[in-house]
Amino acid sequence: MAGHRETWPLRSRGFRLWLARRFFEETQGAPNAEAMSGALGVLEAKACFDGPERPVFVRVGEHEGRIYLDLANTAWQAVEVDSTGWRIVDTPPVRFRRAPGMKPLPIPERGGSIETLRPFLNVQSEADFVLVVAWALACLRPKGPYPLLVLSGEQGSAKSTFSAILRALLDPNSAPLRALPREDRDLFIAATNGHVLAFDNLSGLSSWVSDTLCRLATGGGFAVRALYSDQEEVLFKAMRPVILNGIEDVVTRADLADRAIVLQLAAIPEDKRRPEAEIWAEFERARPLILGALLDGVVEGLRRLPTTRLPRLPRMADFALWASASETAFWPEGTVWAVYESNRQEAVESVIEADPVATAVRALMADRTEWVGTATDLLAELTRIAGERAAKAKTWPDGPRALSGRLKRAATFLRKVGIEIDHVKGKGKSPARLIHLATQATAGLTDSGAQRPSEPSEPSAPLTKLNGINGFEALTRRTVETASDANADDRRGPMPPTVRRKLLETQAADGSDGADANIPAASEPEEETAAGGWRMTL
Repeated sequence: MAGHRETWPLRSRGFRLWLARRFFEETQGAPNAEAMSGALGVLEAKACFDGPERPVFVRVGEHEGRIYLDLANTAWQAVEVDSTGWRIVDTPPVRFRRAPGMKPLPIPERGGSIETLRPFLNVQSEADFVLVVAWALACLRPKGPYPLLVLSGEQGSAKSTFSAILRALLDPNSAPLRALPREDRDLFIAATNGHVLAFDNLSGLSSWVSDTLCRLATGGGFAVRALYSDQEEVLFKAMRPVILNGIEDVVTRADLADRAIVLQLAAIPEDKRRPEAEIWAEFERARPLILGALLDGVVEGLRRLPTTRLPRLPRMADFALWASASETAFWPEGTVWAVYESNRQEAVESVIEADPVATAVRALMADRTEWVGTATDLLAELTRIAGERAAKAKTWPDGPRALSGRLKRAATFLRKVGIEIDHVKGKGKSPARLIHLATQATAGLTDSGAQRPSEPSEPSAPLTKLNGINGFEALTRRTVETASDANADDRRGPMPPTVRRKLLETQAADGSDGADANIPAASEPEEETAAGGWRMTL
């Protein structure tokens, strides 16, 4: 078609129009509905049984170690990137699919600097800018996992403009910012039709949204029954970069926070605001040079990735390795690792502060090294510490089983601040299941007194000097989610001796945590210990 190759789904409107045009060129007539349906059926059968099978990509693809970026222009050109450089190709060896709403990228230009991007982003420090560039470099890979980029800040901090500029730089779309879908199906459909997803002005995240975003970050799928069918399924599988923004700290669950880069944006003074049209005009002029600079970083990443090593691998290990391999195109070696570790440590503190149960556990262990008791005992103790106001909130666990679920979610981040949580089965004819809390001084000891290997401590990197704030107005969006409550059973047991502390009042966490905790967990494998009981580490 017009001297280039295009890729279209057989049942799409674009292919039907092309087929009808070809029929008219050959016969000078229009095909009837029966002829069109029959032709599509034959072509679909030939594609399934006679044609070669090739992967189809959206915006970013890979072939034989090279990365291809679809420019989505009318000539169907792409950028080819390898360890020696990048270039524009008219006929890329990979197949790209054009989804509705996709807009073209500009032809990248050489000689640009990544610093050209900085004036368009309301970042507070050099560390924040490094993390944004590292996230953008990850978006230019055809495979993840991809960390979520979470932007928070008060009204007037340019969160929406920040998100829209990044989307326009990497995966422009006619609807760049959207409200968060209310079903898994809609979220995965959006993921199959775009490479970068940006959800604007969030008020909070329900439990299912947090779980689905975790799957999108590290790869997951969704199945739904096909229309007009009793036994066929339609499968959606995707791994995508995601941008979230909101006034509040919307990420309050540890599993999602461990997959996120969280940035706090400062409010822009009124005397430093600029018209949005002026900002976008300047960005359009700079966009080819910024994209070219990012492609230089991708070249560096492909060259250095096989030899890149980190002190240890975090949760998003592939992202950390790729960002560290690419960093020397812009900064000294080790820059990304230092700021990423610091950001992850800040996320730990933020999630613990947002979770009243984790906050109460931390307060309980502040002046002791060990606590042992039943879930009922621990719930009573934590309720006493948290105070009446927190205990009456919907986010507070209403029974021992709900508490156990909340402890499982908080265990990873509590371990990073020096608190280990174990479940130990007591001795006797009717042994009660006990919860063992221990600080770093005793967390490494088994029942027999042997030392357990401890996890390495999390280093923190000092942030560099603050950067000047550039002003532009934010857009207005809204998204409303509803959290659910929790129900759980109750078990009574003797109260162990406790140390009284000053009552604390904590901020409420996502109400969905208590609900998730009520779902009965599958039985977990038991490990025999020398003492004759068993131990399970959350």
